[in-house]
Amino acid sequence: MKIDAHQHFWQYDPVRDAWIDNHMAAIQRDFMPTDLEPLLALHGLDGCVAVQSDQSEAENEFQLTNAAQHNFIKGVVGWVDLQAANIEERLAYYSQFEKLKGFRHVLQGEPNRALMLTPTFRRGIAALQPHGFTYDLLIFPDQLGYAQELVAAFPNQAFVLDHIAKPNIRAKALEAWEKNFRALAAHENVCCKVSGMVTEADWQNWQPQDFRPYLDIVFEAYGPARVLFGSDWPVCAVAGGYDAVVGLVQQYVASFSEQEQALFWGENAASWYRL
Repeated sequence: MKIDAHQHFWQYDPVRDAWIDNHMAAIQRDFMPTDLEPLLALHGLDGCVAVQSDQSEAENEFQLTNAAQHNFIKGVVGWVDLQAANIEERLAYYSQFEKLKGFRHVLQGEPNRALMLTPTFRRGIAALQPHGFTYDLLIFPDQLGYAQELVAAFPNQAFVLDHIAKPNIRAKALEAWEKNFRALAAHENVCCKVSGMVTEADWQNWQPQDFRPYLDIVFEAYGPARVLFGSDWPVCAVAGGYDAVVGLVQQYVASFSEQEQALFWGENAASWYRL
């Protein structure tokens, strides 16, 4: 099974989706399952994991409705208030939905860079594992140290690092990211999505070789069984689009063994997200 482990659907709302500013005009519109399905088919992908882009429980209903109507949506990563007093109750409710695989919070945008280490947030993380839910880490490089402390505290919880923690590829920033990135990878309960890279590069002028130093580190640090392909569609459209993202990683993994490629293109996603 070949899986795009990270993409989004939304019905564009300029107020709710204010993060899609005028520099990202290419994605200031609706993106729905019927828009993605032909792209998956074109590249021989069997399905996808839809990831939240709005921090509300209404987002879960929207994504789960899409998943119920389209079989190629194999899983959903939703949002829940991990700091809520009734978090156990909410997770018990969501455990009835087979396609709801885990949750994510936009930690990268939090003023408190160490929010993930607060007692209330950690209480929410502790409640995930009994239900088999994953947790997606959406962070910037300055938060990698905090993430390492978090995953160490919950060794039985499955964590998925989104977008290789968003290093500044445009500036070719490598060293500060690499040290803490490797430290996080040392924890076996974490896997890493090769996703979201083109939007951290020069949108108009990136070249495949810009990403090679980062990809070398990703695959060396995590190994073939803990790296997942994700397109970050439609966000990737601001910096090249679906074809460009697939082509970029196809070129990189072309020298891998057949089994390593199978793991990267879908078997790892199926395993970590229980698809």
